[in-house]
Amino acid sequence: MPFLNIARIAVENTSFSFDKLFDYVVPDKLVQKARPGCRVIVPFGRGNRKRTGIIMELSRSDDLDYIKPVESLLDEEPLLSDEMLRLAVWMKEKYFCPLFDAAKPMLPAGLNIKIVTAYKAALNAEELLKRESLDMTQIQIARYLIDSGGEVKRDRLLEIMGLSDDYKGIDALVSLDIIEQRDISVRRVGDAVVRMVRLCNTGDNEEERKLTEKQRKVVDFLLEAGTASAKELSYFTGVSQAIITNLQKKGVVEFYTSEVFRTPQYDPSQHAGNEIILTDEQNKAFDGMYSQYLKHGGSVSLLYGVTGSGKTQVFMKLCKEVADEGRQVIVMVPEIALTPQTMSHFLSRFGDNVAILHSGLSLAERLDEWKRIKTGRAKIIVGTRSAVFAPCSSLGLIIMDEEQEHTYKSEGSPRYSARDIARFRAAYHKGLLVLASATPSIESYYQAKTGKYALNTLTERFGNAVLPETQIVDLRQENMGDGIISGTLGREIDESLNDKKQIILLHNRRGHNTFVSCRSCGHVFTCPNCSISMTYHSANGMLMCHYCGYSREFARECPVCGKNSVRYSGFGTQRIEQELSDCYPDARILRLDADSIMSRHAFETKLNEFDKGYYDIMVGTQMVAKGLDFPNVTLVGVLLADQIMYGNDFRAFERAFSMLTQVVGRSGRGQYKGKALIQTYTPENPLIELAAKQDYDEFYNGEIDSRRIMLYPPFCDICMIGFTGRDRQQTERAAFDFFNMLRSTAQTDYSDLPMRVLGPSVAGIPKISGSYRYRIIIKCRDTSRFREMTASLLRDCGKKKCFDKITVFADMNPLNIL
Repeated sequence: MPFLNIARIAVENTSFSFDKLFDYVVPDKLVQKARPGCRVIVPFGRGNRKRTGIIMELSRSDDLDYIKPVESLLDEEPLLSDEMLRLAVWMKEKYFCPLFDAAKPMLPAGLNIKIVTAYKAALNAEELLKRESLDMTQIQIARYLIDSGGEVKRDRLLEIMGLSDDYKGIDALVSLDIIEQRDISVRRVGDAVVRMVRLCNTGDNEEERKLTEKQRKVVDFLLEAGTASAKELSYFTGVSQAIITNLQKKGVVEFYTSEVFRTPQYDPSQHAGNEIILTDEQNKAFDGMYSQYLKHGGSVSLLYGVTGSGKTQVFMKLCKEVADEGRQVIVMVPEIALTPQTMSHFLSRFGDNVAILHSGLSLAERLDEWKRIKTGRAKIIVGTRSAVFAPCSSLGLIIMDEEQEHTYKSEGSPRYSARDIARFRAAYHKGLLVLASATPSIESYYQAKTGKYALNTLTERFGNAVLPETQIVDLRQENMGDGIISGTLGREIDESLNDKKQIILLHNRRGHNTFVSCRSCGHVFTCPNCSISMTYHSANGMLMCHYCGYSREFARECPVCGKNSVRYSGFGTQRIEQELSDCYPDARILRLDADSIMSRHAFETKLNEFDKGYYDIMVGTQMVAKGLDFPNVTLVGVLLADQIMYGNDFRAFERAFSMLTQVVGRSGRGQYKGKALIQTYTPENPLIELAAKQDYDEFYNGEIDSRRIMLYPPFCDICMIGFTGRDRQQTERAAFDFFNMLRSTAQTDYSDLPMRVLGPSVAGIPKISGSYRYRIIIKCRDTSRFREMTASLLRDCGKKKCFDKITVFADMNPLNIL
């Protein structure tokens, strides 16, 4: 009896409710090359639309019933190793996502394939048009394709004809054989370039005379600026991307691309060959971690060290020892802003043995780095969260710097934690995972205190540096006027400027004014798409929503009562920059926030300029609070600590303590003694005093007691079931339907599972980008049995009509639960 070669394939764009491995026949011509980990193109569904898939398993079968064949093989060699395939299966079960989605972050950037549908007129289309009874739109589509003489992609065709994506008339033309349909596989290009805009012609022409008011604003801006990124152009003119696209169609402007980031230049001889000299305390920490690594047990160590204690030097010696043994190392930083200084440390010492992985690299650079890692030519990999998926074949060490940072948790599918992935990989390779921070997450420190993780500590600053003197400024006792800089802080700024020292000021709100309302009728200017107030930006004179990007022009007249009573209040970084300029006209001020660094390389450039002394004062959001090392900074100011401390999530105090501790630690890191001032209206809050003293242990003791009483992590896990939809009532109804399903299932089939269920209830921000949001919060234990129950409920949702227009997802230990 003949046998068929069968490939079990994870297919893209399947919903979790019916996701599984799909069986396909491997044609004889592909049998020798088709292996697990290779990507393929397969026909899928009733219409046999082409989709990308990944071979997960191979088998043989004597079942000769019809099975669709694999259409083509995309890879000569497997992209995913056995480890990565196992990891994908584990992620699907743990994070409630389709299998292809779980594997997708492991694929090299730029090799992702998407299937594009294209149409062209049939050879006898003219004759068939005369026979068939068609509507005017269908006739126009057929005529356009006949005249074009070639293939036109579906998206382009719908755009030209002004049709929506769900238009069915094209399918009818295909079924009548008037037009032909073909599925094309194309490489999906990542975010390697910035989309730039410039004028095509600065002279007067007929198209420019027909411009609308908004289009004229774009042209006037480009006449002055010359060129700008599409993102910058939208920000500074307040127009949507559609306005810019219409100008491009008119031939007034043109788009072009510019590389985002280049691998930095470095001097390989700067530190190469120099022995890494550690203090006694650093050596003790190194010895503890290295001996743990030598046991090859797949274990975890927490390196807890005060700010400025020299954790990087310990990392580098550990990396050197592991790399010298021929094994690979992954070093993760929480965000791209911290990679330049980290890259400099590692590149200058290890040179070509280092690979860089983050989204700021160009497409070609990321592909080259991926290949260098996969072939083992790069021993040390430095990058952001996605670096945890680096294709290392002999992984000995993973380091997560600032391990408590929220950016290590993905908020989109798959909603994974890089810490979980790192633990899986360290266990698989029998290597060591090092979690490092001056303010570890409560969960990690608890695991270390209870013996699950090894604990190594650094209690002293490196070299001659000492912790800064910290002063708490009671804003209730200060005459603030209309500003936010107290007299006490102002005097310290004066003294630092006179001494030619540098200053960092933290204020975690961007924009100019953070609240806009009418004093007459009380109307608050909120975003029409989100349940959030608008922020005024002086740089572009617009009111903006920081969630969906909606903007509108500055207004003094209230749209509700018509009175000229609109007032702008609240402080953002733009207003603080203005206040500093007024108070210190000779000071050179650098503002760092999401608005001032539209392109990624701008952040590195500005930090380098600050390091060289081109600026005296740096004011910014949380990006100035951590990971930066400037020896000439002797004063740090937190302008309003209350804004950081009071949130609606159980982790609010932990995040506030971490940010305050980190920013205070930016002061006095060199030979000069540092000082830090924390401004607050609630100086009696013990968190501020503990952050001022950099006393993490006392903070932890209070926080762990609170969490034990309230039953929060680490004493439980939290699973949030989220619901989003365009209709508020349908979304709310879906949340309650799921709650009833959960209660029934838990009582009948899973009564042994301990859990506390809160909700359903509206989310802290009820609406974002036009979608209403509800959630159910479950305090539970993240066991395979609990995940089995949750996955079953999510699959049931996909079968019920009441969930048709509602997105339902599960997020284990999310960043925010409220």
